Amino acid sequence: MATELHETIFVAKQERHKNLFLNYKNLKNFPVELLKDEGLQFLERLYMKRNSLMTLPDNLAQKLPNLIELYLHSNNIVIIPEAIGNLARLQSLDLSNNALQMLCPEIGRLRSLRHLRLSNNQLKCLPPEIGDLQDLETLDLAMNQLISLPDRLHRCLSLQNLTVDHNLLSHVPRQLCWLHRLNQLSMAANRLTFLPLDLGRSRELQFVFVDNNVDLKGLPSYLYNKVIGCSGCGGSSQALEGDTAEALTEALVGLPAEVKVIGAQMDNVVPLEELAMRTMHRIYHHRPAGLNLLPTIILPKSLLDLLQFPLGHCHRCSQAMFTIIYPKLFPLRDTALAGVHRRTTVSFVAYCCSSRCLRTFDLQG
Repeated sequence: MATELHETIFVAKQERHKNLFLNYKNLKNFPVELLKDEGLQFLERLYMKRNSLMTLPDNLAQKLPNLIELYLHSNNIVIIPEAIGNLARLQSLDLSNNALQMLCPEIGRLRSLRHLRLSNNQLKCLPPEIGDLQDLETLDLAMNQLISLPDRLHRCLSLQNLTVDHNLLSHVPRQLCWLHRLNQLSMAANRLTFLPLDLGRSRELQFVFVDNNVDLKGLPSYLYNKVIGCSGCGGSSQALEGDTAEALTEALVGLPAEVKVIGAQMDNVVPLEELAMRTMHRIYHHRPAGLNLLPTIILPKSLLDLLQFPLGHCHRCSQAMFTIIYPKLFPLRDTALAGVHRRTTVSFVAYCCSSRCLRTFDLQG
């Protein structure tokens, strides 16, 4: 086996191969032949799946500077070195099915990265720097131990496919709704109790899978016309059939802390605090470019974050909402989708900005 390995690498060096396949070689250490002398300067794709590697060399980028794709699926890698960030041309990195417990912040320096696969590891958190990967299109985090996603994930402006199945998520940041190129979002088999109000507002998002989140009882009405998976959701619902008030209460479990008032159809006056927030939002987001009629106002970070990322937008008129919502329930069993989704007791929830929008909202309109 060793002689075969040496010959394979020797030929790759001599003939300046762009692709090198070292899968199923029972490697416990990274081959030193790859790192000798000037390394493999012409190598673009390195396949090392199903070996027994535990780490990567610090000088990997120095010896293999032109790597575009690196496949390390099914090894025993526990940690990757900070030097991973020096692979400036890397576009695809597969570390699935390893033993990773953490991801170094330097992962954010891989500015050319388009596909990152980290499924079936032991990750409990992600570094905020992952939000610096603005060319990232695919992120697979399934089968880890994540309890949250970084708020800065919304900076991955090119992200199209996000998979976080089989983790420990109880919520997802509402900033995810600002990923306007996201086409598929899969969060099956977590511990979700609530979804962001704006989830599904983006026309680009067409596929959302939240199957087997048993405590999730409400889906934003934006998802009604999407391809959704929600089997096994709402399984522990205690609401009796026809008890809309109880069902609505259950669907709103897990509401963001910023929600101070839950409005009803008979409430005709919007609270002053909410009106003030809406006015500030219009001033800071819709004034003409270069026009600065107001002096700079120093606001708490929490308030600035809320102005930048509102709780959601009215499902009837798209008005931004900050401290109050007017919810309207549509049990899935009463919709045209009842025959498609039989193993679920979830409801669609329309979040409106006023009692007027609440009264006039039509799920199928």
